[in-house]
Amino acid sequence: MGKPNDYDDIPGTTVFDAQRSRQGYHLNMFCMSLMKAENRAAFLANERAYLDRYPMTEEQKQAVLDRDWNRMIRLGGNIYFLAKLFFTDGKSFQYVAAIMTGNSQEQYAQMMLNGGRPVKGNRYKREWENRKAKRPGAARG
Repeated sequence: MGKPNDYDDIPGTTVFDAQRSRQGYHLNMFCMSLMKAENRAAFLANERAYLDRYPMTEEQKQAVLDRDWNRMIRLGGNIYFLAKLFFTDGKSFQYVAAIMTGNSQEQYAQMMLNGGRPVKGNRYKREWENRKAKRPGAARG
């Protein structure tokens, strides 16, 4: 992609910026096509053939087939467009968000009711690297 942005250092967050929008354009247009019942039926009948109608990268197509939501986001998918796909699968936002955070749906719901993820230790990815370096026995370069 392009030069790194300050917000690339936020753990668990992929910012949907202009660069990612360009990267995911065809993936997102595929998702938008699922707003029509006949397209949902065609997709569910033969997912690969339907995906091949769109000039997505092979990695994007595979992420869709695998229903790897986090990878689709990293590859330019916008959560609001991806919603068309998980609704096609009969899944809710809460269900997909739970998967994306590595929780069960019940754990995710409780985490959100408790105020979401804790901020402490989750502000920057570089904090994680600093913690690893400070641990006893950690490799030093």
